[in-house]
Amino acid sequence: MIQDIAPHKLNNSYREATPEEDSFVLFFQNGELLVIHDAEDTNRILFPEFGKIKELAGELTYLFSVDDRLFFRSGEKNIDAKKVMDCLQKAGQKVSCSYEKRNFFRTAAPKEYAFAAITGLHLNGWYEKNQYCGACSGKLVHDKKERMMRCPVCGNMIFPRINPAVIVAVTNGDELLLTKYRGREYKKYVLVAGFNEIGENLEQTVAREVMEETGLRVKNIRYYKSQPWGFTDNILAGYFCDLDGDATITMDQDELSVAEWEKRDEIDVQPEDLSLTNEMICRFISGNYPQ
Repeated sequence: MIQDIAPHKLNNSYREATPEEDSFVLFFQNGELLVIHDAEDTNRILFPEFGKIKELAGELTYLFSVDDRLFFRSGEKNIDAKKVMDCLQKAGQKVSCSYEKRNFFRTAAPKEYAFAAITGLHLNGWYEKNQYCGACSGKLVHDKKERMMRCPVCGNMIFPRINPAVIVAVTNGDELLLTKYRGREYKKYVLVAGFNEIGENLEQTVAREVMEETGLRVKNIRYYKSQPWGFTDNILAGYFCDLDGDATITMDQDELSVAEWEKRDEIDVQPEDLSLTNEMICRFISGNYPQ
């Protein structure tokens, strides 16, 4: 999955840090991230090094590190990609730069930088949406010890928003319940998914989401694995469960365009190393999943 970047490691512990010459600076614009493209493979990416773009960096906020490389968020808004490219070329780095949407990073390489990009986009969205206190409207400031925005007026503390959600593989013998989203850019088969609501545990979320989206009851709900999913600012918890009773599907047409049972040997899904959803489907196909 996208977070499985060993032997590399992303360290998300917050600390006060000063950029080094080779630290990466992340520039954001309208929810997109600026990347440096490899000349021979545009999906291979880098980020601008602080030592080469100091004049453009602006106010920097420490984000995380990948191995020994520090990553910082630039507070400058709408920096032209050409300005960054010109700055890098003056420093002797002949490259091309562009801003990319989140979905670009599904296939970007190397994997540790794709994960860093998605994590950076997640954090940038939180920083952009939390500039003023929701309790008293005071201007928020960065806490010095934790990744937190603090109101110096009323003391309100705002931590990064992470939305808990479930991914659910509903099985019925040698059949798996597959769905497709309605009105989404992503058009491939997925599993039932949904957000945890206030006052329910994750197992209750599993049962409720399956019922709401397909009209099916489930039993034997068992946890499989979790995944940070910065594409939509979520933490995903994967569950397998069994059909309980009638297999007739009543699809929520506001949420889904497809909901159907597929036999194990007829599921057309290719393995990839990005998503929990794909891993769970492939585990069902192989028969190697919690039962």
